[in-house]
Amino acid sequence: MSAPLIWIIIPGVFGIFALLITNQRILFFLGGVLALLLAFIAIIIPIDTALQFGNLSLKIAPAIEILGRRLVLIPADGPLLAIFYGLVAMWLFGAVLTKTSNRLVPLGLLISSLMIASIAVEPFLYAAILIEIAVLLAIPLLLPLNKTPGPGLMRFLIYQTLGMPFILIAGWMLAGVESSPGDLDLAVQSATILGLGFAFLLALFPLYIWLPMLAEEASPYNIGFIFWIMPTITIIFGLGFLDRYAWLRASESLQQALSIGGIIMVVTSGLWSAFQRHLSRQMAYAVVAETGFSLLALSLPPEKAIQFVFLLIIPRSLALLVWALSLTRLHENVGLLRFSNVTGLARKYPFASAGLILAHLSVAGFPLLAGFPVRIALWEGLAAESLGMAFWFLIGIFGLLTGAIRTLAVLVKAPQGTGWEFQEPSTTSIIIGFAVISLFILGIFPQIFRPLVGNLPAMFEHFGK
Repeated sequence: MSAPLIWIIIPGVFGIFALLITNQRILFFLGGVLALLLAFIAIIIPIDTALQFGNLSLKIAPAIEILGRRLVLIPADGPLLAIFYGLVAMWLFGAVLTKTSNRLVPLGLLISSLMIASIAVEPFLYAAILIEIAVLLAIPLLLPLNKTPGPGLMRFLIYQTLGMPFILIAGWMLAGVESSPGDLDLAVQSATILGLGFAFLLALFPLYIWLPMLAEEASPYNIGFIFWIMPTITIIFGLGFLDRYAWLRASESLQQALSIGGIIMVVTSGLWSAFQRHLSRQMAYAVVAETGFSLLALSLPPEKAIQFVFLLIIPRSLALLVWALSLTRLHENVGLLRFSNVTGLARKYPFASAGLILAHLSVAGFPLLAGFPVRIALWEGLAAESLGMAFWFLIGIFGLLTGAIRTLAVLVKAPQGTGWEFQEPSTTSIIIGFAVISLFILGIFPQIFRPLVGNLPAMFEHFGK
């Protein structure tokens, strides 16, 4: 048995067969259990290490060959697989509140397997094709059959597709740089094209215009899943480039581009969030800010950069999950999520409203919440490099906090004399309440996931050394 078979092929095949299951409760349960089982296996059974059970020996091989291409998951990938599929399980179990498990479970597992395959495939250029297939599968996840695609969905498809040829061309040119390391013109050209490719894939400034548009058009929960999985794996894929090419990793121009691009993302998203009047668009700008935080982390010295990038993963994922769950509950009751439609909803749906606000505050790095420890550490790292960057970082954070406070004011506001009238089902209250408690636990005890996250840098042989 091989690691790619377990963590790539099995969830992909199950996702295909899950399309035939019509019972939503069975579907979300089977999908969530499978993802949880994959995470558990990644924790207890190391890759490429023989385990002895009496007379029985078990070893998970690291590679498998398909159509002349290799899928390779090394032992250092184990913690990432555990975290990734553990988070996928949380998203699939949460689908019970959203009535979208008939699409999210099969397509979510297919997309998950493709994204893991994108960081496992050799030659690595095929990763761009796998990411593009995942983008195409995201279309039916985001667009119901009876709806016409909106401009946000079309731009999502176009921009993500435009990123693929840039990545492929850059990979081909980088191979030439390896054979002719003294050709500076070729190195600059390949790095520029590579940067353009990742600018499209990660929706960097000013290419992130489709995120708030798509957030307004699609189901909050499904779009939250895409907002989580695509940037997370794309950033890890990008780390592979930095690990593979020493000259790219050591480039001062790249570090400057990452720091400037990251701070622009954080500041602009914070400013737009501060003046935004649509709850789904607020979540989109939070995703923009999260990408900016990752870029800023990568702009730090390599030994700090890779640690910060991985420390951002779990708080981001948990905040987006709580945010998407809360938005979905409000969306099902009011339809449009503009401020004018959600005024006073905290008096009817207190748990969903609290989840939304606390997730927003977590992204903004509010104390005691999941995002706070890594935000304060990142700010300290930026201050050591540049006080100017640290100042603008705080401006972006302040914008995000302002957006959260404005949302809170709208949700609790109501005409004089209006009382509190709870209308939330107990199931919703329990699940969102548990997710909110998790935000506090991770904020107060950030070391809980340290054993897993601390080993993730070992995925990259040269980065940070």
